[in-house]
Parts: sequence; C-alpha cells; structure tokens
Amino acid sequence: MLPHEKISAALATAKENGRTGLVPFITAGYPDPAKFIATLKAVAEHGDVVELGVPFSDPMADGMTIQRSSFAAIENGVTLRWIFEELDKASGEIDTPLVMMSYLNPLLAFGYESLAKRARETGVCGFIVPDLPLEESDEIRAALDAEGIGLIQLVTPATPDKRLRVLADTSRGFLYAVTITGTTGGDVGLPADLAGYLDRVAAISNLPVCAGFGIRTAEDVRNVGRHVAGAIVGSALVEVLERGEDPAKFLKDLR
Repeated sequence: MLPHEKISAALATAKENGRTGLVPFITAGYPDPAKFIATLKAVAEHGDVVELGVPFSDPMADGMTIQRSSFAAIENGVTLRWIFEELDKASGEIDTPLVMMSYLNPLLAFGYESLAKRARETGVCGFIVPDLPLEESDEIRAALDAEGIGLIQLVTPATPDKRLRVLADTSRGFLYAVTITGTTGGDVGLPADLAGYLDRVAAISNLPVCAGFGIRTAEDVRNVGRHVAGAIVGSALVEVLERGEDPAKFLKDLR
C-alpha cells in the first residue's frame, strides 16, 4: 500500500466502524519541543490521521491561535529538518498516518526530492500546502508521486463544480473541504448551509472528504460526519495544548 493510500484506508476504516474519521491538527514542537513526540503519540492514539503543522512565519490561512503556536515553535528552534529528525526517533512507534501542513517556502528550501524521501522514511504520507495553486504544483507533485506521498488539495464553498472536479481528481489521500471563507480558529460557528456544500463535494470526490475550519465540539464532528468521511480539528486542540490540558481527553470527548 502506498503512503497516500494509508490515509484513505484509515478514513475508510473509521466509516466502516460507524465513526466520523477524526483528523487532529497540532503544531509540531508546540508548546514544548522536548515533549513533541509524547504529544504526537497521545494525539495519534485518538486520531485516524494526524495533521502536523510546520511552523511558518506568515501563516496566511491560520487564525490567531495557530499563529501563536507557530511563532512560539519557531522561537524554540523548530524547523522542518528538526521535525523529521524527531520523527526518526519514533520510528515504528506511530501507526497512524501523518500528514504535514506546510506553506510552500519551507518545502521549497528543503528540496522536493529530499522532502519526499524523508517523508517516506518518517511515516509522513501526505502534504497540505495552502499557498500552492494547482497550476504551480507539478514539480512538487512529481517528487511526491515518486515516493507514493499524497498532495492533498483544498476546496472551499466558493469553488465552482468544474474546478472542484479537477481538484478532487488531482488530490491524493483525501480531499480537504474548507468549511468557511476566512481563516482557522475563532468561535464563528459552522455556516448554516454547510450540509449542501459538503454533500456537493462528497458527491464529486472519489476520495474521502474531510471538513476543516471551525470544528470545535463533538456536535460539530457529528454534524460534518453526516455528510463527509472526516472532521479536522485544529485550533480547538491547539488551545487545549496552550492551556496545558490533556489532548487525549479532549479528543476522546469529541467521539
């Protein structure tokens, strides 16, 4: 099984078991780099797929919570290379598929072929790159494809059906359905017309669809799970870590 297929398989297994797939997001190395692997293991025990945020200085799609965590991690010396080195130390100890969410600059600086190789070595099965348009993604996609690593595409409520079909056909692992127009975090709640949008995306995509942005509670997870395979929980979990609370308990309560 290729790495990106492990992502799809994990979400399919959750659905077969009558569950909404849970995709928790953490900023790598936050709040304490020394506890990164311990935190990751705790989160991976309760997530079907784990999304690892690569700290970046200008995270344009992220709200204040993830911005704070990203800046703190950078100040503590967290880099993409450091993340891979830490994952090396946990080799064979985490079975949950890992997905990295990163803006393009750190990946470009690392080198695409080196990135794909290190991803495969460390259990990273896919990448989400919010600031990379599909039309400019051929080079990184070729490098990732060579190692079986997925490049996960994002769609939004404003994405026309024709464009949505292209993005769905190009995505690997899952298709990321952004639930709101705006940035992550905050307490704005999920939009009233969410069901129709998610049903539209799910009908077009042959891959599992995971909904993200604004998902904070067990009720939110249940609501999106009626329409798509998975729910991505980011800012709410990062806030749990920010407060020094137990991420495992928080994720259990979302089930």
